[in-house]
Amino acid sequence: MTDALTQAEIAALQSPLSNECRVLYLLGLRIGANSATTSSSPIDYKQLLSLLNGDNKETSFQRGRQINSLLKQLEQVGLVAIPVNLDLEHTINGQTLLLPLMSAPASDFEQLHQRHSAMSASWQPNKALFEEMASLLGIIDKTYDDNDIGEFIAYWLGRPSSVFSEFQWTQKFANNIKRKRLAAGFGSTPTKVVGSQQVKVAAGIEADDNAKKLVEKYASSKKS
Repeated sequence: MTDALTQAEIAALQSPLSNECRVLYLLGLRIGANSATTSSSPIDYKQLLSLLNGDNKETSFQRGRQINSLLKQLEQVGLVAIPVNLDLEHTINGQTLLLPLMSAPASDFEQLHQRHSAMSASWQPNKALFEEMASLLGIIDKTYDDNDIGEFIAYWLGRPSSVFSEFQWTQKFANNIKRKRLAAGFGSTPTKVVGSQQVKVAAGIEADDNAKKLVEKYASSKKS
């Protein structure tokens, strides 16, 4: 049997969610999940569709994209985190997801689940939690700046009815950074591609191949 639900999971499940989302999480994702890595069992659309339809002869759920739609809702309340290599706009059959709240934060992050609020102009992500979420999501470049925060705040200030815990706000910010890392690039900032992500190149740290060749040529000419 899977470990008992954490207080963070219970709080998230009690937030405005459809019952289908709750069934999907509790019976489709949580059971069989790895408590050490917070990874779910591989997604099996056929099994999950059968679970959600139950004995309903109308079979309301027929396609994998309907499962993905429910997963997006679970992601919104922090129950699910989507690894950086996955995209809910496409099939994720056979892939595993992350269930970050099942890892009981006996810990420093416990209080971040307690208070819920709308976005404010002075909001800041919790740095320690961001680092942990970035690692879970597979984000390589974990740096962010005031522009990243400002864009995030501006977006959510326009949605004053959205109320989340401090944990969920930082998780949303991490998801936003993940999407930006998968975008085309960072404008004029030098970047390199690592896997499917654009990563900023710190000035003075990496020399390109041409620069290295010039240095080697100069060094050899000095010796002769």
